[in-house]
Amino acid sequence: MRTKDDILDLAVDQIFADVVLPKPSENWQDDVRLLTHRWREVMLRHPWAAGLIGRPMLGPNVLARTEFFQSALVRGGLTGVRLVVSTRVIANFVIGAALTEATWRQVSPDRTHNQAREHITARPATYPTLVASGHLDSSQWDEDDLFTRGITELLSRVDHQA
Repeated sequence: MRTKDDILDLAVDQIFADVVLPKPSENWQDDVRLLTHRWREVMLRHPWAAGLIGRPMLGPNVLARTEFFQSALVRGGLTGVRLVVSTRVIANFVIGAALTEATWRQVSPDRTHNQAREHITARPATYPTLVASGHLDSSQWDEDDLFTRGITELLSRVDHQA
């Protein structure tokens, strides 16, 4: 280790060691779902990690995760630029969801969510779409449900493009 960056790269790669890779199954979408749920769970256990994910990561654990991820997408019929784009879209969704959720958890999520929700619902003329959609209404769904639905939506779009 020569620099602080080297240590950070090692720390991030070590976090990815906690992402247990599923055994490949006959269903590539199930494999991606399981991987992305495990990936998010690990990132939520290490909330500081999401902010480091944009670094070039070439550690063995990150590369093993990426290999599994892309091989599942290839089994789904993706190749070339569509493979690269789909990898990025899904990875960015996982990272963004984990980063957002970890940030909310650090700032007293129930109180903060309730305050934000009250602000929105008190101004239906200003935020009619947010009020109608139930934006930030955790009584309608929780973060796990939203994440699952998001991955399902992304995979259905990837599958229809294949």
